[in-house]
Amino acid sequence: MGRGIDFGQIFALIAVLALAVVPLPDSIAPYRPAWAAVVLIYWSLASPRRAGFIATFLTGLALDALSGTLIGQHALALLIVVYVTRKLYLRLRAFPVSQLALFVAMLLAVYQFVLFWMDGVAGRAVSGLETWAPVLGGTLLWIAMWSLLDRGRREAPARL
Repeated sequence: MGRGIDFGQIFALIAVLALAVVPLPDSIAPYRPAWAAVVLIYWSLASPRRAGFIATFLTGLALDALSGTLIGQHALALLIVVYVTRKLYLRLRAFPVSQLALFVAMLLAVYQFVLFWMDGVAGRAVSGLETWAPVLGGTLLWIAMWSLLDRGRREAPARL
């Protein structure tokens, strides 16, 4: 329990927050992946101790503050996604990447649905493309991240 502060994780979360608010061209802006959700899903599957609930909650609050949404909206959505992923990660690790990608797409759809629902409760109208296109972008990003980082994680002990 005395793990200390992981500065690599803090840096990664700050980078994720920056990527979440960087302006994109109008043609690809709707497909902006949910960077925080994708990274936290990856950590929950690859190294569950890394995706703690406190870090997830604080990341969500920071996203809320940066994006100007209801306070707690992203935090709730991220906590749901990380909880489900951590609950099932041992079973999911046995799946091939194609099936994992489908699971990630479903998790990102849940994430987007919670955001969509909270926007509806707040009276903010959101278009369908703005709501569901990030699921596609996030799934593609997750596949690339998993392919690159998981291969490196598996090869790391061989280098020692």
